[in-house]
Amino acid sequence: MRSFIIIIIAVIGTIVPGFSQIKTSDKAVIKTPYVQCDKCKEKVEFFIGHEPGVISVKVDTRKHTTTVTWLTDRTTLENIKVAIANLGFDADDIEAEEFALKRLPKECKLHRETAKNLPPKG
Repeated sequence: MRSFIIIIIAVIGTIVPGFSQIKTSDKAVIKTPYVQCDKCKEKVEFFIGHEPGVISVKVDTRKHTTTVTWLTDRTTLENIKVAIANLGFDADDIEAEEFALKRLPKECKLHRETAKNLPPKG
């Protein structure tokens, strides 16, 4: 009985400090104009969702935006944008890396070229 009480106290002692640490998060909508198909969407959501500190990722292929929520003590918005660019997609003001563009599936390259050749809206 005595050892059971000691174990309970030890468990509570390790859990309680975790509650006192306040983790702050932030959320942003990033313009991703060349994420236009389900294959692109799945790629961005999967890889960015596995970036350290990222809590959630939601890509909207119709609005050409990516909404990301992350822990501010683990990563920054700039790091997330760079990660998207490293996948081969522009992210706000950061252009996709050339090496990443070459690795995109054919359909995604085609979407990118088509979108570049369209006249600007407005």
